[in-house]
Amino acid sequence: MDSGSHAHGADPRNETVKIYVNGRIVPRAEAVVSVFDSGFLLGDGVWEGIRLHNGALAFIDRHLERLYEGAKAIDLDVGMTPEALHQAILDTCRANGMDSGVHIRLVVSRGMKTTPYQSPRANIGGATVVIIPEWKAPNPAVLTTGLRLHTVHVHRGAPDVQDPAWNSLSKLNCISACIQAEKAGADEALMLDPQGFVATCNSTHFFIVRKGEVFTSSGLYCLAGITRGNVLAAAREIGIPAHETTFPLTKVYSADEAFVTGTFAGLIPVREVDGRRIGGDTPGPVTLRLREAYYRLVERSCPPKSVPV
Repeated sequence: MDSGSHAHGADPRNETVKIYVNGRIVPRAEAVVSVFDSGFLLGDGVWEGIRLHNGALAFIDRHLERLYEGAKAIDLDVGMTPEALHQAILDTCRANGMDSGVHIRLVVSRGMKTTPYQSPRANIGGATVVIIPEWKAPNPAVLTTGLRLHTVHVHRGAPDVQDPAWNSLSKLNCISACIQAEKAGADEALMLDPQGFVATCNSTHFFIVRKGEVFTSSGLYCLAGITRGNVLAAAREIGIPAHETTFPLTKVYSADEAFVTGTFAGLIPVREVDGRRIGGDTPGPVTLRLREAYYRLVERSCPPKSVPV
């Protein structure tokens, strides 16, 4: 994968990675779920993307809090305590001899169904829990050259349609946005809220910098991003004013800098939105300061060898 916010180089070690499936850690080729699983049939479940750094899981408490909050909202019983799930992730990484530079996809679906049908009354047994760890590092070129974004017609919805705070397996809203952006030759989609203000990107959170101050969306129509929250905290820690508010595309086009955030790559600069060049050098000075401050937060969260793996 050589473009976009999740750009990375292929690592041959991932071809034989071991994966956790419902209490068993098995070779990749044996990591399967049934065609009657709720996640496959309906996208019924929740997930998290987590980083392993210095043998520890970065900001794991916040990731698990978000996972369990979403599961509670859709009345899904994870079937494990957060502590047990945390340990299962570490055990899976340990089974692979992993320590750093690892991205983990944690998936929890509602589990098996007796027949393809929406109602949870058709479910039997407990949740399906899958943990997929892979060696993945961001493409250094993307961190330097930045992304091209395209504003799409697919908007983020209100909570009474499908709550955008759920990190659900049902991602067609964002996938549709992603496809439209890629067809337009961009790396990622910029999505608006129902009122036409900037909301978020299809897989990352969006920020602009104007006159030394940082702005991101109100947060009402996007996922409660872990990296997003950490970047806001880092900005305030180093004295950069940071605002969660509404703003239109006009403010984006005339911004001094722009960047996106996500668990996988941290902060990635944005060089262009809808054909408009954003600012001057990429990455800009505020983006660079924030990236360094965010890395310091990661190091505090995962001090060297804090959890042996």
